Amino acid sequence: MPSPGKTFEGLLEAVSDALVGVDRSGEIQFVNHQTELMFGYQQGELVGRPVEVLVPESAREVHLGHRERFLAAPTARPIGTSLSLHGRRADGTEFPVDISLSCSDPGDGLMVIAAVRDMTDHVKATEERDLLARRLVDQREAVEVAARMASIIEDSEDAIISSTLDGIITSWNPAAERVYGYAAEEIIGRSIQPVTPQDRDGEIKTLLGRVRSGEHIRRLETRRARKDGTQFPALLNLSPIRDADGAIVGVSVVSRDLTADKEAREYAQRMASLVDSSQDAIVTKSLDDLITSWNPGAERMFGWTSEEIIGRPGTILGPEDRTREMASNLARLEAGGTVQTFETVCLRKSGAQFPVSLSTSSIHDTDGRLSGVAAIIRDLTELREASELSRTMIETSLDSMVSISPEGRITDANEATVTLTGVSREKLIGTSFSGYFTDPDKAEAIYQKVFETGYVRDYPLTLRRRDEDERYTEVLYNASVYHDASGNISGVFAAARDVTRLREAANYARSLIEAAVDAMVTISPEGKITDTNEATARLTGVPRDNLIGTSFSDYFTDPEKAEAIYQKVFEKGFIIDYPLTVGHHGANQTRTEVLYNASVYRDSGGGVMGVFASARDITKQVKAQREAAHQQARELDRLAELERFQRLTVGRELKMIELKKEIEYLKKSLPGEPGEKH
Repeated sequence: MPSPGKTFEGLLEAVSDALVGVDRSGEIQFVNHQTELMFGYQQGELVGRPVEVLVPESAREVHLGHRERFLAAPTARPIGTSLSLHGRRADGTEFPVDISLSCSDPGDGLMVIAAVRDMTDHVKATEERDLLARRLVDQREAVEVAARMASIIEDSEDAIISSTLDGIITSWNPAAERVYGYAAEEIIGRSIQPVTPQDRDGEIKTLLGRVRSGEHIRRLETRRARKDGTQFPALLNLSPIRDADGAIVGVSVVSRDLTADKEAREYAQRMASLVDSSQDAIVTKSLDDLITSWNPGAERMFGWTSEEIIGRPGTILGPEDRTREMASNLARLEAGGTVQTFETVCLRKSGAQFPVSLSTSSIHDTDGRLSGVAAIIRDLTELREASELSRTMIETSLDSMVSISPEGRITDANEATVTLTGVSREKLIGTSFSGYFTDPDKAEAIYQKVFETGYVRDYPLTLRRRDEDERYTEVLYNASVYHDASGNISGVFAAARDVTRLREAANYARSLIEAAVDAMVTISPEGKITDTNEATARLTGVPRDNLIGTSFSDYFTDPEKAEAIYQKVFEKGFIIDYPLTVGHHGANQTRTEVLYNASVYRDSGGGVMGVFASARDITKQVKAQREAAHQQARELDRLAELERFQRLTVGRELKMIELKKEIEYLKKSLPGEPGEKH
């Protein structure tokens, strides 16, 4: 199991107790500076050795039994309650200690962390306090002991309180004032109950009962309450106070606020979790360039396991030609300087080189001395590949693309820009963006506007080619800001599209429209005229500039019918041969019969922008049709008259024939004259 990285050394040093990390086999994995001071060893003399080196031989069996029981049920708890535990210094001397065990699981095995506190002063204070109680008969010695006790109590960082067996406070040291918030004057003589949370009412009575029976209570973890009502974790030691005859007359309570210790441990655990879950490699090295910690991200990135790499020189991580660069950074840190994030090259276990972004920072011991270096390494391989792909796409673009600094200088450009300007990419970089346009002020405004609004769309400019050709190119610029990794604006990225041919085509189309005999208009979704040709001006008697912005339907004899034309187009998409009558707004007040054809037109995204309509003057055709119809009506009337005359004439002839037939019949039927035969 690797020892914790030097990255956490500052956190370990923030704890006032000696901290010793031990794996399941009992081998020491790390110690803090307090351990070195307490036991007289250097860190290198302890790491890797069995923890029993810090325990007197007489106590090793007891110590081993406690460790085995803890590993069987690893929950944070003190050991040594009702026991006398001792530590062993490098010089062989023994001293009383209190030990609290906790566990940590960094992912590769359970680790036991022991917080060791030197109880020499506390035992000494307790012994002197008991001695004072036993030797009240010797006033001089009692005064000296009392003075020493008072000094210890006054200077103690722990809250030291004494009370009667009924829990009435009789003494309250300055540390108790700081911890609990009560001044001695306002708390002495009162019950100790206010410093106990309400949900622990019975705890005080139980503890007083145990001390009354003569029990010493060691390292009791509980909670206590301040004057303002806030609660905090506390570690209590309770001892009986005896008079000269040995009778228990009171209780001595030493309490320690564990807030800082717990926060430091929790912070260390959170930091350890962040380091272990980081995708970046996080590595620490000693001042002699030996790797001291190696997180899972480093294992994935470099291919070395922590067992393979810890203790090896840091030069193994980079090519030989980068050794001087690393040494220079270390020297800068040793001199008290800083090293900014920089890009370099590292080596994987396979020997393959890869680009990285590397940030370094110094690690200091409790005395503020530089003790090592921490490095955060980010693999830039995918970023470089993405950058190359983006560069390829930019270079193959037909549009001119440039990046512009906040000062208006070109920082990069593609080949299309070189073609448009006639200037090589190397010479473009560093020059003023606005200097390549016929209107530099207008060009400068493009990136100033981008910094204000974040982007611009279809910004028209005219680009002048800088060579003997002196060719001019009409372009439309789209631009937006781009940001660095911290979210700060780094500059402007702009893309220009050559619209020269588009403009020529537009002018050609405009010429065709203007030459058209038919009236043509574009109408907004609100029914307003947005453009028109000269034929419309002649038809309406209103100049083109005056037509634009006015209501389309106002120029017809039936405005409602005219308004329906574009509403119907929005519904169907088009209409054909829609009849309307245009009223001339000039002096002659003539009317013109027209047929309108119309359809919607759209933007590049497919959105409907308005209606395009063309009107054909059919006045002559209508007049001719009316005259033809009138002539046809006259001819039909004449034909009807002839038919009536014909019918009249034929009727008379038929009647004469009938009359003749009747006469002949009568002649034959009448009696004949005498002498005639019938």
